[in-house]
Amino acid sequence: MRKQKGKSFGASLGKGLYLALIIIFLYLPIGALMVLSFNEGKTMSKWTGFSLRWYEEMFSSKVIIDALANTLTIAFWAATIATVVGVLACIGMNAMKDRSRLVLMGINNIPLLNADIVTGISIMMTFIVCGISLNYGTVLFSHITFCIPYVILSVMPKFKQLQSYTYEAALDLGASPVYAFFKVVLPDIMPGVVSGFLLSFTMSVDDFVITHFTRGAGINTLSTLIYSQVKVGIRPTLYALSTVVFVLVLVILIIVNILTGRKEKKRHEEN
Repeated sequence: MRKQKGKSFGASLGKGLYLALIIIFLYLPIGALMVLSFNEGKTMSKWTGFSLRWYEEMFSSKVIIDALANTLTIAFWAATIATVVGVLACIGMNAMKDRSRLVLMGINNIPLLNADIVTGISIMMTFIVCGISLNYGTVLFSHITFCIPYVILSVMPKFKQLQSYTYEAALDLGASPVYAFFKVVLPDIMPGVVSGFLLSFTMSVDDFVITHFTRGAGINTLSTLIYSQVKVGIRPTLYALSTVVFVLVLVILIIVNILTGRKEKKRHEEN
């Protein structure tokens, strides 16, 4: 009994400590940033009154709006294309023998462990050698490239959990391979597909190093814009911008989690 109580106390202490560290070093700074975005004054050390001044300046700033638009469009298309390519890659890898699949998974994991600066410089040098000028398209292509491994990492475990006889049964009943995939396989791997898409979207929005090396003149994302603003001093408009992006991503995650949970519950009830 004493050993069990000791283990229970240790587990509770560990969970409490972990939660406290997460709140202090992650959520507390985000909360402070959101509060400062409504501060009327520019100072970070004194509250001078509630105001929407910085939100008004943000939406009237062409530089910030262009950077926000570039960030969201690049993230969306990179995540979408990477998800499609990643799912197709998983279909092919799932049909391979175990040894070949393990080799490809090892190759897929290399970019995940590689330093971003090495990846960014490598992709930049590839564009330069091929005579391709750096622009919006090179940033998009670079983001697709580093997002694909995350999609494969999210989707491949779902393929391993599949029961192959259901797909084969659909084929035996006269369904075409494409129809059987969309009606039988895709619903089972959908949680992994959604996770891969969201992870890719988040990684793309968050990326700075690879974007910095592959963007052309006049192309800015939020990360590169904030980096350039740091040199001259960050304006509170960036607090407002960060708050909008955080709330937007949070709402999307909540909606996706609710929809995914409902689908999982409905599938379990049907089974």
